[in-house]
Amino acid sequence: MDGYPGVIGGDSTKQQERHYYLLSELQTLVKDLPSSFQQRLSYNTLSDLALALIDGTVYEIVQGLLDIQHLTEKNLYNQRQKLHCEHQALKQDLTRKHKDALQSCKSHNLALLKSNQQAELEALDIRVREEQRMMDKKIVAEIDQKVIDQQNTLEKAGVPGFYITTNPQELTMQMNLLELILKLQQKESQSGVQ
Repeated sequence: MDGYPGVIGGDSTKQQERHYYLLSELQTLVKDLPSSFQQRLSYNTLSDLALALIDGTVYEIVQGLLDIQHLTEKNLYNQRQKLHCEHQALKQDLTRKHKDALQSCKSHNLALLKSNQQAELEALDIRVREEQRMMDKKIVAEIDQKVIDQQNTLEKAGVPGFYITTNPQELTMQMNLLELILKLQQKESQSGVQ
């Protein structure tokens, strides 16, 4: 076969050949998945997935979603790093302030000063932990929202197996379907079939 450049509606024989090719490739790729997921991917599901992949649009959608996900992850990581650096600077400033105060402290005030400094340090530790916890909650919420956006986009694009869910088993199944799509896309781009 000469390859399957984005099949345009009119040539049903080419579309059928492309469908069978994609279905065959998907059936081969499914064998690499855990058996529990292989059993859940029926012939009809794989056939519907192959149909959804025929014109290459789903590949473009998945690649776009992947790009958005990577940018989001990078942005969230940078926000977390920025917060971490701010916290480090606060701790260093407090340590420096404490050291200066200790050097100029009269001996009869030393116990009180150390007690106050310990309280300041503990208060800062509590603040840092709380801010990190809030940042982590924000990150998880943003990632969860990205997953919902991806599920919604793929469902609207007609990709079988995609719908909005938080069920861990269904999420794993969707991740396996995405893995199949990405592997098939990679295989096609390497062989120049797309």
